[in-house]
Amino acid sequence: MKVIVFDLGGTLMEFQNMPLSWVNYYKKGFESIAKALNNNISNDDIDLSVEIMKSYNPRVNYREIEYTSQFIFEESLKHWKGDIDIEKAIKIFFDGINLMAVIYRDSIDMLKYLKSQGYIICALTDIPSAMPDKYFKDRISELLKHIDLYVSSQSCGYRKPNPYGIKLIADNYNVRLSDLIFVGDEEKDKKLSEKIGCKFYLIDRKEENKNADIHNMLDLKNILKCSLPLEVK
Repeated sequence: MKVIVFDLGGTLMEFQNMPLSWVNYYKKGFESIAKALNNNISNDDIDLSVEIMKSYNPRVNYREIEYTSQFIFEESLKHWKGDIDIEKAIKIFFDGINLMAVIYRDSIDMLKYLKSQGYIICALTDIPSAMPDKYFKDRISELLKHIDLYVSSQSCGYRKPNPYGIKLIADNYNVRLSDLIFVGDEEKDKKLSEKIGCKFYLIDRKEENKNADIHNMLDLKNILKCSLPLEVK
């Protein structure tokens, strides 16, 4: 059984114009909540919410344990006056940011190709801090149609390079960790592959990293084609 695992953000898709650390979006999101809920919220209250949410951002304070979106928003909003509907606040926050998911042009073609070659296709992704899993999945629904198993930091409870999520994938298909192929765009993806001893390909779509193995899905196709049975052309 051939199982290939893809990171998502920066590998198969991206949120358009979104930086790796998106703390600059936080204030706009909380301002959207205050405006929509018509609360008498001061700028100081909003600034405190930004700092609390920032403290849970793993790019600011490193962590591998994942926190739910519900928990982070409850912590970030508990000093606001009045009762806050957390689910409604979360929706307003992300609708206010207006993130647009873009699937790279070559991603779906590559996934279709891999399926034709008998690969099981899995996704292992860290959800942006405080983002609900459903929000993320809804925006990549076209991509998920071609993925056999989706595992996120929200669904498994851990962020990369913790190996828990990828172990779930290996166990699900009863394959050895060392037999997996993993494709990702960040150092934490590389560290994870080194922990479990699987084949890893570092992708750099911006062609800025000289240590990258591939820059697009055609590069990956050419590499994997060499390792496929001889009858595959």
